[in-house]
Amino acid sequence: MKTTLFFYSGTGNALWTAEKIAVRLESADIDALARRREKVVRPPSPGVGLIFPVHIWGVPPPVLNFIDRLEVAPDQYLFAVAVHAGQVAATLVRLQKHLRARGLFLSSGFSLNLPSNYIPWGGADPPDAQQRKFAAALGKIEAVAGAVRRRECLPVEKGPFWQNGILSLFYRLTLPRVAKMDKSFFADAACSSCGICEKICPARNVRMIDGRPVWQRRCEQCFACLQWCPEEAIQYGRGTRGRKRYHHPEITLARMLAWAPSGKGGGRAGEKA
Repeated sequence: MKTTLFFYSGTGNALWTAEKIAVRLESADIDALARRREKVVRPPSPGVGLIFPVHIWGVPPPVLNFIDRLEVAPDQYLFAVAVHAGQVAATLVRLQKHLRARGLFLSSGFSLNLPSNYIPWGGADPPDAQQRKFAAALGKIEAVAGAVRRRECLPVEKGPFWQNGILSLFYRLTLPRVAKMDKSFFADAACSSCGICEKICPARNVRMIDGRPVWQRRCEQCFACLQWCPEEAIQYGRGTRGRKRYHHPEITLARMLAWAPSGKGGGRAGEKA
């Protein structure tokens, strides 16, 4: 079954997941949903996958916006993978409801635990801890790919009851404020004016003005700008200086930039950019 995998990624976890799923399917293409600007997106493949990170225990707004423009026929198999750092909560339940409101059916929804990139709560995990998560994730990816190949319809995965209630409430209350949460970003004296932060932002939220990054109040809290800064010059508030940065170790900056809104795309599944 031909499958198109649409991913949204700031620091490479979702892109890595999409690539690993793609090579395990019989035939798959990968596309960055942040690059799709048309009013209506009609995937031609019989299978369609949405792969994205959990942001503030919910679905990132760019993914919801993409769904609002997505048209999937009743005979197309639609599945999702929510990448998180330990708490998927009711993310896939909310995704399922949003799709249902558009008349779309989510055949299955999977959660995948990978290292956190939310640096305000701490720096990157030690490499050995990261590798344990990657190894466990590969086992889960095998199961996901098998279910997709068989077109299985499965209940969406979700967290325990307390997560689904409390964290979902936090998501609903915080979501309207996310776009302006970039007011805590700044570039310190180590900034070399390389412009990577502007190029890599999937939300097109960073502009270089007089050689310095300026955030445009449409942030999605993916932390791509901070995590990929080669000088570690971008900070978020007072607590991130000196904290170890994280982006997926198998995903290169060149690959991320190829899939960025201003890039040229990353090629077909299995190709290296």
